[in-house]
Amino acid sequence: MRNLARAATVLLGSSMVVAVAAGPAAAAEIPTGARSLESVNLTGRYIRHSDYLGSVAAVTSSSTAQLKSDATFTVTPGLAGGAGCVSFQAANGMWLRHRDFRVRLETNAGTATFLADATFCVRDGSVSGSVRLESSNYPGRFLRHRDNQLWVDPSTTNPGTFAADSSFRVTTPWVAGRRSPVIKGLYGDPNIAYLNGRYYIYPTTDGYAGWSGTRFKAFSSTDLVNWTDHGTVLDLATQVDWSSGRAWAPTVAYRNGRYYLYFCGDTNIGVATSTSPAGPFTDALGRPLIAAGFRSGQMIDPAVFTDDDGQSYLYWGNGYAYAVPLNADMISFDPARVTTFGLPNFREAPFVVKRNGVYHMTYSVDDTRSENYHVEYATSTSPLGPWTHRGTILSKNLNLGIKGPGHHSIVQAPGTDTWYVAYHRFAIPAGDGTNREVTIDPLRFGADGMIMPVVPIL
Repeated sequence: MRNLARAATVLLGSSMVVAVAAGPAAAAEIPTGARSLESVNLTGRYIRHSDYLGSVAAVTSSSTAQLKSDATFTVTPGLAGGAGCVSFQAANGMWLRHRDFRVRLETNAGTATFLADATFCVRDGSVSGSVRLESSNYPGRFLRHRDNQLWVDPSTTNPGTFAADSSFRVTTPWVAGRRSPVIKGLYGDPNIAYLNGRYYIYPTTDGYAGWSGTRFKAFSSTDLVNWTDHGTVLDLATQVDWSSGRAWAPTVAYRNGRYYLYFCGDTNIGVATSTSPAGPFTDALGRPLIAAGFRSGQMIDPAVFTDDDGQSYLYWGNGYAYAVPLNADMISFDPARVTTFGLPNFREAPFVVKRNGVYHMTYSVDDTRSENYHVEYATSTSPLGPWTHRGTILSKNLNLGIKGPGHHSIVQAPGTDTWYVAYHRFAIPAGDGTNREVTIDPLRFGADGMIMPVVPIL
């Protein structure tokens, strides 16, 4: 990315974050992460929120910590999508949006109107290195300051000063940003995998009441720090005939030159295929692979494990844990071979890895809307059990503001004994069970070969 306003080097496995200040962002571009935005014609005044209303205010090195925080936003890909569009999240978890053209701070309601109101498309500013922010749902209206308040106004108003009033320099943030979330924005249920020379994450698109989203996205990285957004790889609303919503918890597998995306739609499990891990994916069956009501509990939260002999197993379940060997085509199985597991405290999201001949079954406990949502695990000498319970490996840490960590997945760095766990938690600081964010932490094994408790890093 060109002329980053702030570069950050993050070492997974430690709390070290090294930030290096640089020049302003290139025209028509705002890097994701923590940023502050300075007015080009009111030098020293920055976009901030006060009493939940957007304004521009003077900020200096001697300003209060609260004022500096109010003038710092996490830039994310636009909540409503769109190339070159972004959204702005404040430290309290709320988002800048316009309502009746006044810019204010509000909690993400997950509605199409809110997502569009909170999305701004980046345009060239009036001076070199500055940007303008055009409303995604009111083209021709730009975020601008008027009497120090923030509005979205048409460019025909005050034409003599409008371009400058709506232009901002992207600067080093007044408050340093966190390492995580690794994917900027609201996502849950991340499936992480190493595919074709890159790490990929496939999450649930979050921020919708009742988890009612329809789209699955993919993100990729070579270093687990800098992530490329590949956009929507499958949309239930337009690409799947048998389901139109509740797009949850995708997982991916590779075999014979094709990638297989197993996904939830309206509490069924489907499978889609692609020749690229970045999609697009196409529904493979025209019907669910596992239909709602196939067994007790909800038919959700698929995960695939492929053993050393090449046999792949599909795991899933909510309330009850299931597994079955997949056929070689990866899109069918023998129902007579479905196994039901007895796992202490099991709620959902089973995920299996193998290390030194031991199978590690990890799974989520409690409800994703609860701050007590957490991950426990068990071991076996077989991919189908029986399983020996080993306790909790990931749980909340209120001292760090971490609530509800779970619905995880695990990846091994290729050619090493280095492992990472991706999981969601309540968005910090004001998230909940439908406003979650994705992070990654090291996963370590003890001298006894068992998984050690995960130490979260902010």
